[in-house]
Amino acid sequence: MKLEHYILGKWTPYEGKELLQYNAITGEVVATCSSEGVDFEKVMKYGRQIGGPALRKMTFPERGRMLKALALYLTELKDKYYQLSYWTGATKADNWIDIDGGIGTLFAYASLRRKFQDSPFYVDGETAKLSKEGTFIGQHIMVPKQGIAIHINAFNFPIWGMLEKISVNLLAGVPTVVKPSELTSFLTEAMVRDIITSGILPEGALQLVNGRGEGILEFVTSQDIVTFTGSAETGKKLKSLPQIINNAVPFNMEADSLNAAVLGEDVTPDSPEFDLFIKEIRREMTAKTGQKCTAIRRIIVPEKLVEDIQIALGKSMMQTVIGDPQAEGVRMGALVSKPQQQKVRQQIEKLMESSRIVYGDLENFEVIGADKNKGAFFAPLVLLNENPLSSMAHI
Repeated sequence: MKLEHYILGKWTPYEGKELLQYNAITGEVVATCSSEGVDFEKVMKYGRQIGGPALRKMTFPERGRMLKALALYLTELKDKYYQLSYWTGATKADNWIDIDGGIGTLFAYASLRRKFQDSPFYVDGETAKLSKEGTFIGQHIMVPKQGIAIHINAFNFPIWGMLEKISVNLLAGVPTVVKPSELTSFLTEAMVRDIITSGILPEGALQLVNGRGEGILEFVTSQDIVTFTGSAETGKKLKSLPQIINNAVPFNMEADSLNAAVLGEDVTPDSPEFDLFIKEIRREMTAKTGQKCTAIRRIIVPEKLVEDIQIALGKSMMQTVIGDPQAEGVRMGALVSKPQQQKVRQQIEKLMESSRIVYGDLENFEVIGADKNKGAFFAPLVLLNENPLSSMAHI
């Protein structure tokens, strides 16, 4: 399928050199996209001039009810997104996080309407009397920005990444441009098509750009907002752009995290905490094939429990069946793409300079219902670093 942009009030075919999007399970091309030729200056102006005024006329309760209506509408259609999401390598449980979780954020923000006044703006605090006779008073009010929110999203949550962000700015009365990852935007586009068809959002409130999005931040102003989810390296480059700094544009970055699970000294192999520790590690390693940005990457345990943890985790991980997410019994799918598979392998090889694999194998693992060589499959691995304070890899 040839993905299109939804910009300037219409679906627009892409121009320029196309990018390929793949089925993570079969390796087949499922979509193409490109952001070359997009006039981002016009896109931004359209959102500010058409979507912004329409949203600012609405009160907080009206915007909240709009989000609720959208959540109910998408709930009726969610099965179609599950079918498409299998192409990303995600299992049904993974898709629940992305799809139902994303729609859930719409409901959550919709419920916040009850905390705001029936007004297009928010009156903050009490009136401050600044003169004895009340001839000079002050009152803080919060009003919507008159710019646009630009959301640059990651590949791992094509739906939740979009919905959790637009929920905020739409409730606040600010239009948005969504730039999903060029790896999985086929799923984002499918939902945006339904959102536009519904007519629930005012025109100009939501625009979609497929592709890399080069130049999307070139025309930001002090009234605009930028959110970024992705690698820390890319995020830092974007955050330091002159137009971001010179215009003091709010820039929220959700980048790589290096989370750890730490086991206490007093835990023993027969304690419930030990079993919970193993269960959570397995879940974090296998959910979204380890591609959650908040996933546990490091396990820190007392030296006396290293062998027990290693044995217990090995037994637990042996229950993980890898393969086509739609095949019976499969609990872990594939990475999002072949290039991502190669990148993960390169990083593992760097880690092996200071650690050794104690569970799993880079080459020898079984895949159910699919061709291991065609899909972006990667077995879960556990590496042991016996000297973590003096021997560390930098990746």
